[in-house]
Amino acid sequence: MIARWRLRRRYRRRDRPSRPARVTRLAVLLGLSVVMVLAMLGRLVQLQVVQGDDFADRAAALGTRTISTPAIRGRILAADGKALVANGSRAVLTLDPTTLADQDDDGAGLLRRVAPLVGRTPEQLLERTRPCGTAGAPRPPVCFSGAPYEPIPIADDVPVERALTLLERPEEFPGLGVVAEPTRTYPALGQLNAAQVLGYLGRTNADDIRRDPTLTARDGLGRAGLEKQYDAALRGTPGRTVVAVDARGLPQRTLQNVAPVPGQDVVTNLDPTVQTAAERALGSAMSSAQAQGNPATAGAMVVLDASDGSVVAMASAPTYDPNVWSGGINSLEYARLTDPASGAPLLNRGTTFATAPASTFKAVSVPAAIAMGNDPDASYDCGPSVRIGDRTFRNFESVAFGQIDMRRALEVSCDTVFYRWAYNAWQQSGGLRAPVTATDPFVDTARSFGLGRRTGIDLPDEAAGRIPDRQWKRQRWLDTRATSCQRARTGYPEETDQARASYLQRIAQENCRSGYVYRAGDAVNFSIGQGDVAVTPLQLAVAYSAVANGGTLWAPQVAAATQRPGGGARQDLAPRRMGTVDFPGDSLAVDREGMAAVTRTGTAAAAFRGFPLDSYGVSGKTGTAEIFGKEATSWFASYGPRTASGKQYVVVAMITESGTGATYAAPAARKVWDVLRTR
Repeated sequence: MIARWRLRRRYRRRDRPSRPARVTRLAVLLGLSVVMVLAMLGRLVQLQVVQGDDFADRAAALGTRTISTPAIRGRILAADGKALVANGSRAVLTLDPTTLADQDDDGAGLLRRVAPLVGRTPEQLLERTRPCGTAGAPRPPVCFSGAPYEPIPIADDVPVERALTLLERPEEFPGLGVVAEPTRTYPALGQLNAAQVLGYLGRTNADDIRRDPTLTARDGLGRAGLEKQYDAALRGTPGRTVVAVDARGLPQRTLQNVAPVPGQDVVTNLDPTVQTAAERALGSAMSSAQAQGNPATAGAMVVLDASDGSVVAMASAPTYDPNVWSGGINSLEYARLTDPASGAPLLNRGTTFATAPASTFKAVSVPAAIAMGNDPDASYDCGPSVRIGDRTFRNFESVAFGQIDMRRALEVSCDTVFYRWAYNAWQQSGGLRAPVTATDPFVDTARSFGLGRRTGIDLPDEAAGRIPDRQWKRQRWLDTRATSCQRARTGYPEETDQARASYLQRIAQENCRSGYVYRAGDAVNFSIGQGDVAVTPLQLAVAYSAVANGGTLWAPQVAAATQRPGGGARQDLAPRRMGTVDFPGDSLAVDREGMAAVTRTGTAAAAFRGFPLDSYGVSGKTGTAEIFGKEATSWFASYGPRTASGKQYVVVAMITESGTGATYAAPAARKVWDVLRTR
């Protein structure tokens, strides 16, 4: 037993390292420690000395915050200097997005508690928190377009007292805040509307800020009308304050303070008295048509100064209260403003709605007829109908006026005379055998009046209209052939009217087989502003301005000038000449004489009964556009004499699904002329 213990002791002594070995290990460990300390000191020197300036700059950058201050937006003024759009402010209730994320129910309970206190539903508040572009989010401007860390505006135009009450109860309503937000006001709203011309503001979104880094989520951006067209001038330049902050983000001192520069005022050519008259006359005419059982769903009235293209008035119906944007807008309201079923009130029918101009187009066709050699003083047969190919084309209500000259053809609006002129031009161009590039004097003349292209008005989203020719018809056939051929086979089973369904299927069959052919019917319909011809009320007003002033095509101009607020420096916007109409032969005189007779003894005589035409002669042309399956669209285009001040007004009225031009559009224009002759 003792021997075994001694043996173990012997082995244990052999396992222990010798003293010199232990010293060596300690030395190695000490050396490694020294190396590590020296490395750390070296790195510290590098950071403090070698890279010290670089890191100091980074620290300074991280220690500052830039606060943007919106500039006061410029006003929009009438021609007399009175404000049409001005500035106000409103209290906006905001919600910290982190508060929503911290709630067990994603803030649903909080929104339910807040909603009745601010006159909203929980659903309305919830949709304001949805980031634009995400699943389930409503369309802008209802959705939230700011950055994820920014307070979300959930209720606009909240009474200040109510907002402060909510803020005093943070334990019940966490994350709420109130900001004073600038808004637009409409001082002239009781007198006039002009909502589509003035436009509206919407909050900026991420895409806007990417395009223009000077914008912030708090800025309002012009989304339509003059607010959009002149947004850069109206918006001004935002201010900027740079502050130094500590590690906790608390401000320490101001490093830079740049004051905002207010936006410029936009002075328009709009005459408030004429604008009011145009809106009321348009509304009255639509009500009259509706009283007769006609839908009269939409309309427009345009008043230009033919001497320089100034837009004196522009009314569009249906319209809306522009204050809807100032008080905040929800998805239901926005849907109503854009829904075709409600008339899509946001649309400016004066500039964006192109349709057949009917017989008002004859003022354009007269120069074409003379250009192809027709004598304006010759006699032409105005029979009730004319046979062209296998079709019969009739006068309105099949009336007949016997042998008449070109001026009389305008006065009584004889379709059959124009049909023959257009048919002869079609034959001379090659008829059915003509190449797709063949020219046509009626098409060429229409384009010389600026039709078929945008007028260049200083409003966004203008429609170009349509002046169809052989090339256009062939391209449309290529674009729609597959659909036409399918409808030719299947018909229109969704149509409840069997006669209409059969008619549409026959058209589809013809378009499938030979829809590319420019037929005689296309040409004759073109001459009276029917078929595929489409113009806007503004385009027609520009064309009639050329008749009034002798041939100059001016770009319509709503704005007259920009100026610094408070009556500061003013920069006038010069008129823009867009082209010249070359009236062949006596065509200008024929147009003027024929249309002067329209208001005295022609189709608009009843509307102008009692008007002082001898001292203030108004010339014009009625139009009744026939649209398959609908009531006719009513047109009246007119111009007056040059006044002592050098102005020469043009008035165009259009009312859809109403009836004849003589019955509705002409009387509406007459009411505006009653005001204009005293201006």
